[in-house]
Amino acid sequence: MLTTEDPLLLRQQDARGVVTLTLNRPQAFNALSEAMLGALQRELDMLALDTRARLLVIKAAGKAFCAGHDLKEMRAAPSAAYYEALFGQCARLMMSLQRLPVPVIAQVQGIATAAGCQLVAMCDLAVAASDARFAVSGVNLGLFCATPSV
Repeated sequence: MLTTEDPLLLRQQDARGVVTLTLNRPQAFNALSEAMLGALQRELDMLALDTRARLLVIKAAGKAFCAGHDLKEMRAAPSAAYYEALFGQCARLMMSLQRLPVPVIAQVQGIATAAGCQLVAMCDLAVAASDARFAVSGVNLGLFCATPSV
């Protein structure tokens, strides 16, 4: 079980230059909290400068790839300024993925919904398990993804 001492994001790099980032909030279906977005952004910024890196694989612990934004966190601070900052942070992350100098592969199991589906769409390639499911259910409420590729 994940404790507060467990990292939100696990990083491995092998001798061939394959970097693997594992989303590590399985009890929350790997929802993208502000802290998770920040951890991902820091890793992508470092990876962009790493001349040893040849490939990035993004995967997730547990039965879900990513349920999207952390709705509990979003409901705790409902203000236009908060949402603008959060979605700006997410958009920067997604664009950082597209700008990486190495190919990015999403290794998807279970659900990838909303911003989680967007995360997959921003990768160069997705490898989906037979139980993978993708959705951007915000369209049912008149919402849309503002970042390219979704």
